[in-house]
Amino acid sequence: MQAISKCAPAKRGGTEPSRDELVDAVLGASRALVAVAARSLAGVAEDVTLPQYRFLVELASRGPQRLADLASALGVDRSTATRMCDRLVRKGLVIRRRAREDRRAVRVSLTATGGELVAEVSRRRRVEIATIVQRMPAAHHDPVVQALRAFADAAGEVPEQDWSLGWDLD
Repeated sequence: MQAISKCAPAKRGGTEPSRDELVDAVLGASRALVAVAARSLAGVAEDVTLPQYRFLVELASRGPQRLADLASALGVDRSTATRMCDRLVRKGLVIRRRAREDRRAVRVSLTATGGELVAEVSRRRRVEIATIVQRMPAAHHDPVVQALRAFADAAGEVPEQDWSLGWDLD
């Protein structure tokens, strides 16, 4: 069964798209990007879910964190983040360590394997997205770059080129 797009056509003649048209366009792009992410992840680690991968990406982009901070960043309850962390620890993708300054505090960080997984999935996503971008008319490239950067900034995302997989684990 073929999906029917409910996105309204783009406005012509220099008028601005309505808020609903903008939201529809972002939703369409979001579905495409989630599909790319799912395919990229499945090709590397079939036993890691998209929410677990997002957990790993948070650690890759922001470094070791307290579980409460991860739960907040992911928009989930602490108990959900704890279960996700437990699964990722069992898979060897993250570790928990007591903070030196406060032995009661526990920080979660990526293992080398977890960092490699994030890097490989990111590499695969980059290749697939590059293929998609090549199919876009060149005249759309600059406006798309500007719009997507503004969207990512508004969402609080860390630019991928700023990621560091060499965070201090202590």
